[in-house]
Amino acid sequence: MKELHIISFNYPYPPSYGGIIDVYYKIKALSDCGVKIHFHCFVDDIPEKVDSEVKNITENIFFYKKNRNPFLYFSPVPFAAVIRQSDKLLENLKKINAPVLFEGLQTTQIIDQLSSQKHKLYLRLHNNETEYYKGLSSSEKNIFKKIIFRIESLKYKGYQKKRLQEFEKVFCLSEKEYQETLAYSNNASLIHIFHGNQIVKSLDKKGTCFLFHGDLSISDNRKALDETIHLFEDLPQYNLIVASDRASDEIKKKISRIENISLVPIETHENLIRLFENAHANILLSYQQSGTKVKLFNALYNSRFVIINQNITDDSSLTRLCLMGTKKEEIRQHIITAATSDYNENETRKMVLEKNHSDHAKAEAMIKIIFKD
Repeated sequence: MKELHIISFNYPYPPSYGGIIDVYYKIKALSDCGVKIHFHCFVDDIPEKVDSEVKNITENIFFYKKNRNPFLYFSPVPFAAVIRQSDKLLENLKKINAPVLFEGLQTTQIIDQLSSQKHKLYLRLHNNETEYYKGLSSSEKNIFKKIIFRIESLKYKGYQKKRLQEFEKVFCLSEKEYQETLAYSNNASLIHIFHGNQIVKSLDKKGTCFLFHGDLSISDNRKALDETIHLFEDLPQYNLIVASDRASDEIKKKISRIENISLVPIETHENLIRLFENAHANILLSYQQSGTKVKLFNALYNSRFVIINQNITDDSSLTRLCLMGTKKEEIRQHIITAATSDYNENETRKMVLEKNHSDHAKAEAMIKIIFKD
């Protein structure tokens, strides 16, 4: 029996945003391949009940509260990492001799205490954190948050350079992060994001609207929404649905004043899938280069046209399945083109996605590396 510790930066259910989607569907795929998962999870509050969807794919589940002491902002260690430390975690890791997979650099502060142990250590690198926080700082309008994100970016610069060399293997999400990790050490491996989709939906030629979806508590998504709203204000003949459960009052007021744009909650995964199935085209924009966004896979598997800018993916095989523009005018023209075109790309997508991006194949690749002995 193959056994594996996985340390997560957050509770992975429901899998509703990028990093957590990768965590949940990776555990599920590894479990389906016969790996016994000992799951360790940092949370703000320990849940009273564990969802059956998580119970059914894990052998054990351990929770640890994040340390929200504000004075930790003054630590030389990145705040996201220093708040995720636990003596109890160290004790639980010692009880079961198995490899350890860290989900994100923010879970790795305990490594200094693990150095005398026999565990083999692996990292799932979710972001180049230096660039990620630098991008958040650039997109953020709140001056206090802008400064905090910039400081976190600077802290991560030295932290990740040191940490990335301490693992048997670093599993990178994207070609960009793979190449950046190779610059630090030679232990990088490219395993694309786990996304949970299995079959490309067969859809008819026309949808009813354009769709923008995302977590609007994130500054990059808010900036992308602003750009999308400006585009559709100038294209009143096309209807845009903005789907999000985290829209501020300011965003709600802005959208309510525009006749061809409406805001709807997502609430459940089933609702999101229905939105995808109804959409004629999806608008996916980002102002941070961080590999392939999981929302791209969701749109490609479950919807029709996908209009992106250059930061949504660095995978050329996925870019060819989209309408890609680098400038606002190019995005605008793609909206007009998609609106007047029939969708007939199901078979092309199936060939690319089901062959090259299945979760099962990615899990098998990780297993071969972690359990090579």
